[in-house]
Amino acid sequence: MKPVQEPHIELKKFLPHREPMLMVTRLLAIDETTVHTEFDVTDDCVFVKNNLLAEAGLIENAAQACTAIVGRSFFEKDDLTGESNELIGYLSAIKKIEIFDLPKTGATITTKATLNSRLDTGTLTICSMQCSTFNNDQLIVACTLNFLIHEV
Repeated sequence: MKPVQEPHIELKKFLPHREPMLMVTRLLAIDETTVHTEFDVTDDCVFVKNNLLAEAGLIENAAQACTAIVGRSFFEKDDLTGESNELIGYLSAIKKIEIFDLPKTGATITTKATLNSRLDTGTLTICSMQCSTFNNDQLIVACTLNFLIHEV
């Protein structure tokens, strides 16, 4: 996985999520099949309860990191002209998930995802991803997720 070459590219342009549901703070590296992100767990996060990021927040973080891979391809195709596309993503299936720990507020979690399979139909992509999330190098989430992503 290579580092992002163009720091001016905004993650929000190719990730189909917005505040307060945006669960990726930084994009560390991305290519056609892998992504590496960070998320700062803050008190104002909608998924934080009793100073812990809830299971739903961990799943949402994993899902958003995963969809950045496919979202990037739509971004490269359409936005090199400077126009902004609009994407909608659906988590269509959680094939497997294991949650080992919940991070506390103030933590920065890292999420790494790999594209397992992808089918493009033009404006719709169906894909499966393998994802792992870490807190201080400790594995806290391991999952396999399926998605539908399309332009609107």
